Amino acid sequence: MANEIRPVDRLVALANLLADDPAAPPEALAEVLHRHGEPGRPRLTAPDAAELRSAVDALMPALAAADADEAAEAVNALLAAHAGPPRLTRHDGTAWHLHVDATDDPPWETWLLASSALGLAVALAEHGRPLWGRCAAEGCGRFWAGAGRGSPQRYCSPRCATRTRVAAHRRRA
Repeated sequence: MANEIRPVDRLVALANLLADDPAAPPEALAEVLHRHGEPGRPRLTAPDAAELRSAVDALMPALAAADADEAAEAVNALLAAHAGPPRLTRHDGTAWHLHVDATDDPPWETWLLASSALGLAVALAEHGRPLWGRCAAEGCGRFWAGAGRGSPQRYCSPRCATRTRVAAHRRRA
């Protein structure tokens, strides 16, 4: 699918943007949403941006979970607090997809919490492990989202992985 929406990737991008710039302007948040499949270019206000920041903060325990059990516990808590019965919907030219929020036009915070919790839950259920995490490179702390193939990912980028391998090699030499 050309414009596939990947909620875990979207959440990771938002979390990294806000880690780099906690006061990221609405335009920067809208750009991340647009890059990750949100139809059109969202017009976010300052209060909308505050809602998205709050939602990302609430999603951090799931995103930073150390293992599948911790991730499942955090995702279940998010679903219990923010999701309603699943329903199929299509809007704004999208294909049929699942929503777990009450309407097709909820507040940004409600939408991000519900859609991200659903995305995290589906990824965890399909792969049996989190397909996301915090970079293992010393001093990095950025988040990553993986595709689920091959060995579990540990680093946010090839640069962090290489830097860690080179440092380990130098320590051994």
